[in-house]
Amino acid sequence: MSQTIDLTLDGLSCGHCVKRVKESLEQRPDVEQADVTVTEAHITGSASAEALIETIKQAGYGAELSHPKAKPLTESSIPSEALAAVPSELPAATADDDSQQLLLNGMSCASCVIRVQDALQSVPGVTQARVNLAERTALVMGSASADQLVKAVEKAGYGAEAIEDDVKRRERQQETAVATMKRFRWQAAVALLLGIPVMVWGMIGENMMVTADNRSLWLTIGLATLAVMVFAGGHFYRNAWKSLMNGTATMDTLVALGTGVAWLYSMSVNLWPQWFPMEARHLYYEASAMIIGLINLGHMLEARARQRSSKALEKLLDLTPPTARVVTDEGEKNVPLADVQAGMLLRLTTGDRVPVDGEITQGEAWLDEAMLTGEPIPQQKGEGDSVHAGTVVQDGSVLFRASAVGSHTTLSRIIRMVRQAQSSKPEIGKLADRISSVFVPVVVVIALVSAAIWYFFGPAPQIVYTLVIATTVLIIACPCALGLATPMSIISGVGRAAEFGVLVRDADALQRASTLDTVVFDKTGTLTEGKPQVVAIKTFGNTDEALAIRLAAALEQGSSHPLARAILDKAGDVTLPQVNGFRTLRGLGVSGETEGHSLLLGNQALLNEQQVDTTEMEAEITAQASQGSTPVLLAIDGKAAALLAVRDPLRSDSVAALQRLHRNGYRLVMLTGDNPTTANAIAKEAGIDEVIAGVLPDGKAEAIKRLQSQGRQVAMVGDGINDAPALAQADVGIAMGGGSDVAIETAAITLMRHSLMGVADALSISRATLRNMKQNLVGAFIYNSIGIPVAAGILWPFTGTLLNPVVAGAAMALSSITVVSNANRLLRFKPKE
Repeated sequence: MSQTIDLTLDGLSCGHCVKRVKESLEQRPDVEQADVTVTEAHITGSASAEALIETIKQAGYGAELSHPKAKPLTESSIPSEALAAVPSELPAATADDDSQQLLLNGMSCASCVIRVQDALQSVPGVTQARVNLAERTALVMGSASADQLVKAVEKAGYGAEAIEDDVKRRERQQETAVATMKRFRWQAAVALLLGIPVMVWGMIGENMMVTADNRSLWLTIGLATLAVMVFAGGHFYRNAWKSLMNGTATMDTLVALGTGVAWLYSMSVNLWPQWFPMEARHLYYEASAMIIGLINLGHMLEARARQRSSKALEKLLDLTPPTARVVTDEGEKNVPLADVQAGMLLRLTTGDRVPVDGEITQGEAWLDEAMLTGEPIPQQKGEGDSVHAGTVVQDGSVLFRASAVGSHTTLSRIIRMVRQAQSSKPEIGKLADRISSVFVPVVVVIALVSAAIWYFFGPAPQIVYTLVIATTVLIIACPCALGLATPMSIISGVGRAAEFGVLVRDADALQRASTLDTVVFDKTGTLTEGKPQVVAIKTFGNTDEALAIRLAAALEQGSSHPLARAILDKAGDVTLPQVNGFRTLRGLGVSGETEGHSLLLGNQALLNEQQVDTTEMEAEITAQASQGSTPVLLAIDGKAAALLAVRDPLRSDSVAALQRLHRNGYRLVMLTGDNPTTANAIAKEAGIDEVIAGVLPDGKAEAIKRLQSQGRQVAMVGDGINDAPALAQADVGIAMGGGSDVAIETAAITLMRHSLMGVADALSISRATLRNMKQNLVGAFIYNSIGIPVAAGILWPFTGTLLNPVVAGAAMALSSITVVSNANRLLRFKPKE
């Protein structure tokens, strides 16, 4: 006789593990069906529990009996994998985090990024390295040690520091940022204090020309300028020299060349004026000082703006309190957060911030989870409910047992995910990096060619014009703006998305999401609550409603199937009779005997197969199906007795969220294993454009492929294990917050709120981020495309004027500030309702 055995599983971590266990079990001749998730298995057949446990162990996993008593399992057209998917908070934990984050210093432009990235990726054991210019950090995946990574960066000519603790790393990062801003501020002040008076004095009086009368004064100014170059601009020359020794060129190379050439020329004129014609005895000390001052000022303002862009991640890091209140035999005491271990009992009272993840063992409280999930309404929590680090107790007092601490809490995993996304680059950013890698050498060539043209074909004094042209071209070119354009937008966009409860896996997902035109929704648990309810009971013959629900619930008692749970919930606390001769009829329903009655419970095919006349039920079956309900039929002693209409209601915000997506121009598709009649009824209520019904779990990915073959850019929104292939196939996979670990691991975007509004928020933020990124890149390209030709003297034939090197330095600084400020606008972005 068939029975269903429940086993608790150990060692499974992904869809591949689930598939392996399921196949191992179903290969046994005494197993009819095995429903497997990452934590449990429901096996129907005649095999003993001991034999099943041994089979699972042979497959490489652990298992033990969950409940000693076998329990019945009903069948339905809904895929079992979707129904059995284990809910999980976001994001899914990984057994090991093999990523390390380094704090970097000495980087100034995209060329530096490429140099550091190449150095890190050359270290044995490194699988991937992401260098972020905006954050001055590197995220490195692989088995290489921190010492190896730091040495590789230092060998490339830059500084690096490895700090494991997130909070300590942030503190160190802030210390470095503040110190850097202070350094840039005083360096800018020193340079401008010399440069501005000299420039004004020269313009008013001496016109920057050296004569026998002022030669000594200019020599003093020249030496003062050299001191400024050493103390206020020394970092430009040191970094340029390191780059030269490593065979590369960076923005520092351009600044060092431009200011160095201007000073050397001026000092040569100052010391040996007789070598130069009278009209060529123009000095450019003020240009060197002003350029260094303005670029340092620009770096200071840029660093300040970059600090703002990291606020979203800082807010997440600030959510955990420094201490926790632990309950011991001696009473309650505050201990440092780092000392809290899993299994400890902790207390929370009104106003407390939850220190670690855990489960409430006593008491009730209202918790504000807005910073974690984006959900503004406080949630009531009681015994058995989960609490998460970073949330705030608004009212109440509870005891809870710690289940995840340190880097294993939900908050820590969110921070890790946001950090990785902020360090990633979309394709458009990689294109900018490729351009930046050759940018500086190309600028140097342009400067030399322009200088040569002016020297051989320009007006007298050729040497002066040659110097001005070369210096201005070198100074105005700004690889910094190119290097910052993408990472600044990504940092701001990903951070803003996190504030709305949207976790983005990488920057490519943002770029792909910005081009979508079709959004496909799984029905169960995504559009709907995923918790079916009995919405109507229709009785036939002499059967009354109370008897019908009592007998139906008796057949379903002990089952964890969603339809069974709906019937049991409807029965409430009614005492249920014992069922004898229970049988599961695969794909049809169940049967059994109780209180002298033979019972059948299932679909119409079951009753027809057992020769039960369902003629008088036909109209009600059709009516319920047309309303989106699943009719579950009950027969007593071979006669039709009742119809229980079971329906999975739409999420409360589904219709509003779908209307919002419609307004934004998306085509909406529903993918479901339901029959077309039921599916179309739900689609009509929700406002769905297209329905793909009757799809088996393994057919969902094929359905996505068909949509893509029609030229559509498709997002798939789902939550179950059976959605994972479709999530992977879609251009962008979006996992709902209560979904299975496998779905979340497969998706490119994860919604922390159990709300479809998050889909619209995610797509709006993606579009805004890519738009901002393009603005930055186009602005940087236009700036360089116009600035370099103007600096080379293209306007001379029309206006008779050349760009002053000082103006070029100011423009260069302003271009970086503009890029950073534009990216920071994303921090105030609000998706349209």
